[in-house]
Amino acid sequence: MLLTHTCSRCKKDYEAEGVPSAQDICPDCWIGDNPEFGEFKKIPRLSRDMIVTEKIDGTNGLICITDTGLIFAGSRNRWLWNSTQAEIYNDNFGFARWVKEHKEELMKLGPGFHYGEWMGQGIQRTYGLKEKRFYLFNSARWVKQMSTDEPILEEKQEYCPQCCHVVPILYKGMFDTNAIEETIDDLLVGGSKAIPGFMKPEGIVIYHSAARQYFKKTIEKDESPKGVSDGSQSG
Repeated sequence: MLLTHTCSRCKKDYEAEGVPSAQDICPDCWIGDNPEFGEFKKIPRLSRDMIVTEKIDGTNGLICITDTGLIFAGSRNRWLWNSTQAEIYNDNFGFARWVKEHKEELMKLGPGFHYGEWMGQGIQRTYGLKEKRFYLFNSARWVKQMSTDEPILEEKQEYCPQCCHVVPILYKGMFDTNAIEETIDDLLVGGSKAIPGFMKPEGIVIYHSAARQYFKKTIEKDESPKGVSDGSQSG
């Protein structure tokens, strides 16, 4: 049987079962005492598409372009420079300087955050290069346009700015641990696909589409903690 209760906090009357008491709290006040509800997130299915790319051994680079037309250069954990600054006071292996010098071309990336690896001369394993290069991570969107044998664009793909590169896709298909191991073996035997002829590639990055999560697997010391397996590498 419903009886009239008076909330001891807001003093409003409400209908509820049981005998009224001086400690009654209405539903609105009771909900206000509860912690914010933490919903258990849906678990993505493992048997979904993945993209495996070569893991480049360099240092993380970030290019951010705002809706107002500003461009920012960043490392893994800090901003290095933005286009309102005349001078560069912080840099990471010359990445900010490179972004500043190629600002007009890089604006073609469009608004948003564009992550990649800054690699080459003087950075980690150097790959035998005499220059530095920026490899974009988002291989599902970006394609490197070459002067000959241009790759055909798929839906939602675009050519990246000419000053940029894109991490090579080594496998694309259903998640398969055998395919992952075979890809590692191919790198071990054939060397880097990003820099042909360089025979000590670092490993691979697996992007799981359903989980929207990146995973990495290195050729050497994959079971070791990060600081042991790849030294000071940022990625």
